Amino acid sequence: MAGGELVLEGRVSLTGFVLGLAVVFIPVLTSVDVTGTAGKGILAIYLGVVNATLLILYNGHIHKVAMRAALLGFTFGCGLLISFGQTTWTHFGWYMCALSFFHYSEYLMTAVMNPHSLTLDSFLLNHSVEYTVAAVCSWLEFILEKLLIPDLKQWRWLSLLGLLMVLSGEGLRKSAMMTAGSNFNHIVQNEKAQSHVLVTAGIYSCCRHPSYVGWFYWSIGTQVMLCNPLCLLGYTLASWRFFRERVEEEELSLILFFGEEYLDYKRKVPTGLPFIPGIQIES
Repeated sequence: MAGGELVLEGRVSLTGFVLGLAVVFIPVLTSVDVTGTAGKGILAIYLGVVNATLLILYNGHIHKVAMRAALLGFTFGCGLLISFGQTTWTHFGWYMCALSFFHYSEYLMTAVMNPHSLTLDSFLLNHSVEYTVAAVCSWLEFILEKLLIPDLKQWRWLSLLGLLMVLSGEGLRKSAMMTAGSNFNHIVQNEKAQSHVLVTAGIYSCCRHPSYVGWFYWSIGTQVMLCNPLCLLGYTLASWRFFRERVEEEELSLILFFGEEYLDYKRKVPTGLPFIPGIQIES
């Protein structure tokens, strides 16, 4: 939506997300404890109703967009219910909100800033097998440690620090996407488009890869928030290695695209990622 109307997929995704998010009204309308057996049953029925509604309204690719957005909205809503409920799972509720909002906002921001590159993959739900395994491992660690070492999950100050990291990382990444506009793409480009320009203003004047910096600290922050010591170490190492390789791959393309202009920018501005200088070019 470069100054125009939000594309159809973006509007449909908003509809789906809001329908899923409306799950937060169930306790108000029914006075049922959603953490109990009956409450969980009602949540499942509501999700089924949302799915049926979207099947009636949309089909094909548009239905796939709507369902993914609705599931993310439903997860965000359940995260809010847990966060504000009488439960010891508050921090996991924060995590559910952070995870679902990250994935939905990636799609919506792409729909707004660069609709020509918008696909189902823009949700980043199928980012990689490694990403999925890492997420599942973090859930398992949280549950097991909560059952075996419950006191480990009660460090509220640490969870608040993680929440701050998540919010800051999310804000930085979305700021980078807005600044880059149509130049932003989830896939490293190997061919320069006619509209492709080197973005060095705004947040890009502080670090060369603000979207990666934001994602890096968002990822680590989720594990700090969950008080997951094992996954915190694993996420830090895996994220650092992933972004080191990603930065070098992207910078090789940028040097080919912009030549000396990018090299000059590279000399003046750091990557923003710890101990990742970027691709090294011999003089």
